[in-house]
Amino acid sequence: MKKLSVSICAILLIAITNTYAQLTPQPSSTETIVQGFGLGKINLTYSRPNVRGRKIFGGMEPYGVVWRTGANSATVIKFTDEVTMEGKKIPAGEYGFFSIPGENEWTIIINKQPNQWGAYSYKEADDFLRFKVKTEHLPALTETMTLAFTNVTPATCDLQMSWEHSGFTVHLATDVDAKVMARIDSAMNTAKKPYYDAIIYYYNNNKDMTKALAWANELEKDKALPPFVPKLWKARVLLKKGDKAAAITTAQEGVKIAAENKSDEYVRLNKEVIAQAKK
Repeated sequence: MKKLSVSICAILLIAITNTYAQLTPQPSSTETIVQGFGLGKINLTYSRPNVRGRKIFGGMEPYGVVWRTGANSATVIKFTDEVTMEGKKIPAGEYGFFSIPGENEWTIIINKQPNQWGAYSYKEADDFLRFKVKTEHLPALTETMTLAFTNVTPATCDLQMSWEHSGFTVHLATDVDAKVMARIDSAMNTAKKPYYDAIIYYYNNNKDMTKALAWANELEKDKALPPFVPKLWKARVLLKKGDKAAAITTAQEGVKIAAENKSDEYVRLNKEVIAQAKK
């Protein structure tokens, strides 16, 4: 009977919300974040309640009780590619993102049922993953509950929650390097070789600069690009390769070409290479 009552309550809440949602604004606004990550994306949808003078954690949201990590419908997180959360693998898919607040630590829950109203029909048996993270005690009040992706790189990012004076951080990662390297190798065997993208990836990820320099030489032959673009990347690769004299000469050529083409940005970028090489 208890389970039936909970289910009926959830259905009634959904029906009421659907009836009146268009007449009045929701007290807790909905936000959807689409974060590019690796070669895919993370989609996060949640509703953002406000403090409004209430005691939240340890009060309105009790410690030790499963929370929807937001308001209204349970928070939903979707991965287009496999990721890891705190080192634990999660396949691509859509999940419910629940949590259990604690004064000193939070339990983060990835649940296989994404479409739920609140935590009324939540079942631990449907959990895909649980892990704990430290509670972050925030000195400044966060009035509106906030989930945000921070410290984003191609292969790592943090998912941070803050509300009232409490928060947590979850570390995510994706194994993008092996996929990118395989794609570059495959594309280099085609007629249309991706020299530009490959050089940038090799440069930013400290790969083989000898190979990147050979590609930079080929890129200079590409008439589709403004000539000061290949010069900049060739100068950068030479500098990272350790050939400062050649980097300076190439960057000086890049400054001249960029100035002739009235590209102040590339004049500045090439001058930055020269300054770094002279240190």
